[in-house]
Amino acid sequence: MKKYLFLLVISAFTLAEGAFGQRFAYVDTEYILDMLPEYRSAQKQLDAISLDWEKEIDKKQEEIDKIYREFEAEKILLTEELKKKKETEIKIKEQELKDFRNLKFGYEGELFKKRAELIKPIQDKIFDAVQKIAKTSALDFIFAKGGEVIMLYSNSKYDKSDEVLKELGITISKTKNSSGTNPNSQPGGGNNSANPKIEEKR
Repeated sequence: MKKYLFLLVISAFTLAEGAFGQRFAYVDTEYILDMLPEYRSAQKQLDAISLDWEKEIDKKQEEIDKIYREFEAEKILLTEELKKKKETEIKIKEQELKDFRNLKFGYEGELFKKRAELIKPIQDKIFDAVQKIAKTSALDFIFAKGGEVIMLYSNSKYDKSDEVLKELGITISKTKNSSGTNPNSQPGGGNNSANPKIEEKR
């Protein structure tokens, strides 16, 4: 449904463009993010934090499994009172594990908040750079290319991705349009490959 709505929007803007001379472009924010060193650094931090919490969860699960195995092995010898006590202990630890998992990885959990803390300032920088490019290029609209937006056609001569990256301080030594390979970015001297996807339509 979203794809059809998107195509209807494009059709509407195409008609409006013919009537009023409006210009618009598509910006692949994933490509731009991947080219930014601060974004890659933020992702590494998030991956490291996530890995530490996953290890802690595994450790807690192993502890529960051990208690459960011991209980199963000896419950035939336990009184009803001791059985209930062990079962309660296991349930408490299972609930603690569930709470811990939700605290770290749940909706609006610590990982969600940490991602917002690290990524949002970078997204804001991209937004500001895109706005500046739009004004410089006299564009009326810029759409963000998302997961469900399908590019049916793109003309590389309207690709402004490198201009956005330049505005963000990233130097591109080889653009996609200059060769059949992906561009090489050199932020601080490093090389990173990516696939630019910005289309401007007139």
